Amino acid sequence: MPDEPTPEPSEPVPSPEAADEQPSAEAASTDAAASGAAEEETVAADPRLEELGTLIDAALGDAIVERVVNRGDVVVRVRPDAWRRAAEFARSELDCDFLSFVSAIDWKPAAREGDEAGGDTSAPVQPTEMTFGSAGSAGRWQVFAHVQSTRRHWGVTFKSDVDDSDPRAESWVSVYAGADWHERECWEMFGITFDGHPDLRHLYLPSQFEGHPLRKDFPLLARVVKPWPGLVDVEPMPGEAPEPAEVGAGDAAAGDAEGDGG
Repeated sequence: MPDEPTPEPSEPVPSPEAADEQPSAEAASTDAAASGAAEEETVAADPRLEELGTLIDAALGDAIVERVVNRGDVVVRVRPDAWRRAAEFARSELDCDFLSFVSAIDWKPAAREGDEAGGDTSAPVQPTEMTFGSAGSAGRWQVFAHVQSTRRHWGVTFKSDVDDSDPRAESWVSVYAGADWHERECWEMFGITFDGHPDLRHLYLPSQFEGHPLRKDFPLLARVVKPWPGLVDVEPMPGEAPEPAEVGAGDAAAGDAEGDGG
């Protein structure tokens, strides 16, 4: 009877626990290669952003305070006297035919009173000191707007500082008609006047409304109780004496009749 072949010894199979504790040499090599490649990788500049930056620098020149790229968006801070010129340049030279918005920024930290002063549960935690975003700021107030080109597929965000004591900026309505309502809202909510606007009036709030709700120092109703302007027959606030009731003609005549009958 022929001898049976002797089986070759097999390599031991590692247990799942050992496999978890000791990653394969191939995986370690791949991780090391990826790490090294990430360290050496250089992000190529977007040629469209380079072209856009060149056009902006050439046209606005020393009117530019600062220009940065933030998350693929070109942010240009211009002098206040170049605010409308930036719009004209964007419309005619950059082919930006679409106005996304015009608004304002109040960089002042939000007021915190009472229980709010002890901690902040928001995420991220709100700053307690004045901080500024892309391209910086000279003070508390800024106006900013975003325009885009539907043909060239690029966009620019323009910013400009606004004087704290007399907040005002040039109107863009003559360049972008759609700026009309945006500037009215900005004036109403932030109190920034737009010089040259054809009809700067309230958009959301009654004309008797006091203050500007989007300012960081605007007193919220949770802190200051005050009747909504324009309401009638408002109950007196705590601590206020009720106004004397007006006596109507019918009531007066009834009183006279009772007096005669007595």
